[in-house]
Amino acid sequence: MRTDLNVVKSWVQPNAHILDLGCGDGTLLSELAAEKNCTGYGLEIDPKKINACVKRRINVIEQDLDTGLRNFESQSFDVVVMSQTLQAVKYPDLVVDEMLRVGKKCIVSFPNFGHWRCRLQLVLRGRMPVSKTLPYHWYDTPNIHLCTIKDFQKTCFAKNISIINRTVVSTSALDQLIKKPANFFGETAIYQLER
Repeated sequence: MRTDLNVVKSWVQPNAHILDLGCGDGTLLSELAAEKNCTGYGLEIDPKKINACVKRRINVIEQDLDTGLRNFESQSFDVVVMSQTLQAVKYPDLVVDEMLRVGKKCIVSFPNFGHWRCRLQLVLRGRMPVSKTLPYHWYDTPNIHLCTIKDFQKTCFAKNISIINRTVVSTSALDQLIKKPANFFGETAIYQLER
């Protein structure tokens, strides 16, 4: 399991009702159900990933996140999760607003485009970064909104969104050893938010 999903799992309370946006193959929901007795739904747009969810017996709804979450009532979930999907939606700020409307809390993880390796690849090579965390080339990437930790925090502040918890993770031993400043050494950022 991805490192950010392990952090997400640790932040979810037992017996929580979860909505997982961009749930992929349903791994997170499956593990939360097995380990913490959580219930909920996943939203996914990719037919292959939807089929993988069905095979795992995960409740999944085919839905484009850019159309909003109008089909869910306010405060109908304990936690709304969106892991590694924020950068791939057209209106990330509106999706976060909707997450906070339908969930009592929300958890968001995203790749930090302020990470030193991204910066270095741009400066030295003059090309868009490619790494384990960002394995796509500029022409085939689903990432349409590049975001840094500082960008995300500034948006939260402007929208009066409370940051309950934040951590950064990295696959590099050097990054894990140094850790600060987070915007420079954090490969992936994970935030727990509430209104």
